[in-house]
Amino acid sequence: MFKLALRNILRQKSRTAMTLAAIIFGVAGLILSGGFVADVLTQLGEATIHSQLGHVQVFRNGFYEQGARSPEKFMIDDADKVAEFAARMPEADAVLQRVNFTGLLNNGKADWAVMGEGVEPDKENRLGTFVRITAGRALRDSDTGGILIGDGVAKALALAPGDTVTLIMNTADGALNTTEFSVVGVFQSFSKDFDARAVRIPIAAARNLVARDGSNAIVLLLHRTADTWRVKDLLVPKLVSLGFDIRDWVQLSDFYSKTVELYRTQFGVLQWIVLIMVLLSVFNTVNMSVFERVGEFGTLMALGNSRGYVFRLVLAENALLGLTGAAIGVVVGVLVALAISEVGIPMPPPPNSNVGYTASIRVLPETVLLAFSVGLGATVVAALLPARKVSRTPIVDALRYNI
Repeated sequence: MFKLALRNILRQKSRTAMTLAAIIFGVAGLILSGGFVADVLTQLGEATIHSQLGHVQVFRNGFYEQGARSPEKFMIDDADKVAEFAARMPEADAVLQRVNFTGLLNNGKADWAVMGEGVEPDKENRLGTFVRITAGRALRDSDTGGILIGDGVAKALALAPGDTVTLIMNTADGALNTTEFSVVGVFQSFSKDFDARAVRIPIAAARNLVARDGSNAIVLLLHRTADTWRVKDLLVPKLVSLGFDIRDWVQLSDFYSKTVELYRTQFGVLQWIVLIMVLLSVFNTVNMSVFERVGEFGTLMALGNSRGYVFRLVLAENALLGLTGAAIGVVVGVLVALAISEVGIPMPPPPNSNVGYTASIRVLPETVLLAFSVGLGATVVAALLPARKVSRTPIVDALRYNI
């Protein structure tokens, strides 16, 4: 049967070529679009992790919901012990502590409301590979009186590296505290809103300003992003009972979650469009081909072949077409994806971001398998109705097509 099916396919070269072109285009399109979406989401995730959030963060219960207004009320007093425990995990690359605060930054002429972080500078530089220093340099552990300011803060107060600013804030007891800092650099992260209000100072200086020891957050940077949820699952049973809240970077980034949902919905719609396009194109070609050969099928049945044999023969022809087209489509899609990735696709900054990036096409096994399955499945499904109709045509009526 398959030998006869192959001969029938090769006999109708023009229609076979048209059908194969539709399948190849659809399969390659799914590989390219799926790989592009996967790359966008991967780069967005890594930018989110390596500009601000890390992979996993540990807080006191209530900090995530209420800590923005009064972070000093949610300090982890035994933060060093928790950080040491987390650092012993083999998946951990670095463990950072942060002290959050709010206050006013004064340049001698105007005030600007800021959301500050007391950080361990050298560890933060290790995490913040997606943070871009636009002026000056990054904060260092030796900069006891240094401050790193967001791009939006620098523009609002007309600040540049070397300028002196005064940070004004309330201590944990409600007293007013001020300290002068020297601007060492200006940074851009992935979030424009964050850069508009963010400043970073050494963690020791932040603890002096709030007049409290401890930390608000313990941030885990892992060797591999794929280990995030396994590490979180290991920490939850050990720390939740002690009054801690453990959250991964996806939970901490509402923007990423909504972007993933948007792109997956769009890609799902694209899959349906390609599937329908291949179905209609193949159905049209198969329908014309099959009904032009009704007399041929009538002769087969007159010679003793069953209706089921004719039905299976038509399906076999289209299964071979689908298999060939899907295989060629995979090869074409992968080669085009690799070629595009070699050059790169310059992308503008996403919404609410300062930083653009270079996109590529990721060749993922699941995307390739899905595209191949759609190409093969659509071709076989498109042949079901014509095959059923021609196999049920009475032999006498089918033979008349030969006249």
